[in-house]
Amino acid sequence: MTQYSKKPSPKIQVLAGPVVDSVAGNWVDHWAPPAVRPYLRLSRADRPIGTWLLLIPCFWGLALAKIEFPQSSLAHDLWIALACSFGAILMRGAGCTWNDIIDRNFDAQVARTKSRPLPSGQVSTKRAALWMGLQILLAGVLLLTFTPLAIGLGLSSLSLVAVYPFAKRFTWWPQVFLGLAFNWGIFVAGTAHSGRMALSFVLLWAGGITWTLFYDTIYAHQDKEDDALIGVKSTARLFGDQGTKPWLMGFLCMTIALCALALGLALQRIVSLQGVFAFGGLLGFSVHLLWQWHKLDSQNPALCLILFRANKSAGLIFALFLAVAAWG
Repeated sequence: MTQYSKKPSPKIQVLAGPVVDSVAGNWVDHWAPPAVRPYLRLSRADRPIGTWLLLIPCFWGLALAKIEFPQSSLAHDLWIALACSFGAILMRGAGCTWNDIIDRNFDAQVARTKSRPLPSGQVSTKRAALWMGLQILLAGVLLLTFTPLAIGLGLSSLSLVAVYPFAKRFTWWPQVFLGLAFNWGIFVAGTAHSGRMALSFVLLWAGGITWTLFYDTIYAHQDKEDDALIGVKSTARLFGDQGTKPWLMGFLCMTIALCALALGLALQRIVSLQGVFAFGGLLGFSVHLLWQWHKLDSQNPALCLILFRANKSAGLIFALFLAVAAWG
C-alpha cells in the first residue's frame, strides 16, 4: 500500500478564486458573501451534481416504497421528500468536507483539485472540521423526524461516509464504497415511508451501486494520469481506456436488471397502468445510459465531465416516472 507522508504540505499561495471544475456562473461565486464562499465550496455548493446523485436514490426509494406499501398520506410523503432534499445538501456537504480534509495533501498535487479551499489555503483544517460537524448536526435534526428504523439506518450511513476517502488507498474499487454510501438514501426514504425494510429496497440499492460504478468510472477518467503519479487507485485506472467500455456495459446491464427485479417485487400487478409507468421510467433511464456509453471517449476529460453530469437527467427520468406510478 502506498505510504503517505504526515508532514505538513509545503507553504502554498492562498488563492481566493473559484475552484477549477466548478460550474460556470454558479451562485456561490457570484452571489454568496465572500466570507462564506470557501465553506460553500468545501460543500461543493458550486457543483450541485453530487447533491443530485445523492438525492435521486432517495426519490427512487420513496416512490418504490409508496408503490409497494401504498398506505400513507401525501403530506407525510412530501415531508420525507423535502427532508431528504435538505438532508442530501447537508450530508453531501459534510461528506465532501470530510473527503477534502483527508485528501488535502493529494488534492494539492492534482491540477483539477489544487484550487479547492483546503489545498489552496482558503480554509484551515480545524475550521473545515467544525463546518463538517455543523452540517452533520443539522442533517441529524431532520433525520429525527423519521421512523425509528429510518433514523437508525441514517445514523449507520456515517460509517460509510467515513470510510470512503480511504478506499482509494487500499482498493482499485473505491467506486463501490461511494455507491454503498450514495444509494443508502433508498433505505432511509423507503423505511421513513413504510416503517419496514423490504427486499425490493435492497435490490434497488444494489442497482444504484452499479449505476454509481457506471457514472463514477466515467468521472474518474478525468484524473487517471494524476492518480497514477500519486498512487491513487480507481476503476478508471484498473480498466484502462480499452477495458472501460465493456465494464461499463456490464454495469449498465446489472443496473437495469436489478432495478427491474425491484419493480417486479414492489408492483402489485406488473401488467397495469402503474407497471407501464414504472417500467417506462426504467426504459427511459436505460436509453439515457446507453447514450452515455455510446458517446464516451475516456481520453477526453471534458466529455467525461459532461457525461458524468448527465446522470442527473438519467436518474430524474426514472424518478419522475416512478413518482407518477406511485402517486398518479
